[in-house]
Amino acid sequence: MEVTNVSEYEAIAKQKLPKMAFDYYASGAEDQWTLEENRNAFSRILFRPRILIDVSKIDMATTVLGFKISMPIMIAPTAFQKMAHPEGEYATARAASAAGTIMTLSSWATSSVEEVASTGPGIRFFQLYVYKDRNVVAQLVRRAERAGFKAIALTVDTPRLGRREADIKNRFTLPPFLTLKNFEGLNLGTMDKANDSGLASYVAGQIDRTLSWKDVEWLQTITKLPILVKGVLTAEDARLSIQAGAAGIIVSNHGARQLDYVPSTIMALEEVVKAAQGRVPVFLDGGVRRGTDVFKALALGASGIFIGRPVVFSLAAEGEAGVRKVLQMLREEFELTMALSGCRSLKEITRDHIATDWDPPRARLLAPKL
Repeated sequence: MEVTNVSEYEAIAKQKLPKMAFDYYASGAEDQWTLEENRNAFSRILFRPRILIDVSKIDMATTVLGFKISMPIMIAPTAFQKMAHPEGEYATARAASAAGTIMTLSSWATSSVEEVASTGPGIRFFQLYVYKDRNVVAQLVRRAERAGFKAIALTVDTPRLGRREADIKNRFTLPPFLTLKNFEGLNLGTMDKANDSGLASYVAGQIDRTLSWKDVEWLQTITKLPILVKGVLTAEDARLSIQAGAAGIIVSNHGARQLDYVPSTIMALEEVVKAAQGRVPVFLDGGVRRGTDVFKALALGASGIFIGRPVVFSLAAEGEAGVRKVLQMLREEFELTMALSGCRSLKEITRDHIATDWDPPRARLLAPKL
């Protein structure tokens, strides 16, 4: 059966993967309210398309931190990709490069920064978890820099791991043939079996709960790479990110895997964009499955979006070809949405192209003054 949209890969991945692996990728925290809301919230934003505009030529190209990419659709960091497919992060890196876009490699990848760099040219970012041992962090950042990675995406919403009940039930741990490749030489590459989630125990033992804004400043003393703060959901933290020297902000709720009942990323986006006041770019990560979702995010002020689960699900289904197809489908849908909305370039996408439930009623706005 032909796959005609991104969401269809989830069911295929569910059939192909062991339950423990699929549940790890698919599940969210606790009641999974935010997991559903990340998707549902997009359906409450409607279009206000403009007609009779020459849309024979559409340009989706953009720049992110000065790097030119073919479209504002990038790959988010997701851990343990070889659990989905033997080629794992190699396949994802090649697919991103072929699509002319950015891949973000997870700290917890099953391929190292050097291995991913060896797949060939491409613009790549590195997602960073801050370990208790800062020498480990400094070493990792230096390795990413040496391997040609162009930015650090600092995850800031994980002082502790969220309660993911599927992982607790499944006693989640990495399959024995896989390791956290970036940490292999540091004796931090393996995860022990635990009475709940092996990953939760690993995080409790290794990840630094004292992480604070001063560490964002510290990070800038050890690397020249721009730092994206990943996991911002409020105006307050957007302002503090900029004060701390962030080069950009990623609005993310960690795929709804950390704190349940936080808003969807698309609902948090506008608040963060307004607080940033154009000083740094703001990106959205979470819930995007359609080209229409991409357009909605850009209309609300995002400079681009990141996709996570669609990558691991398509990887599980069809390897590199699956990831390529996801990027291609999203690209084509986004291009079509632009054409049907009357936008020929990203700068033509405006807030007026969408209507949300929190907009003031237009009739009142447009009513003649009495």
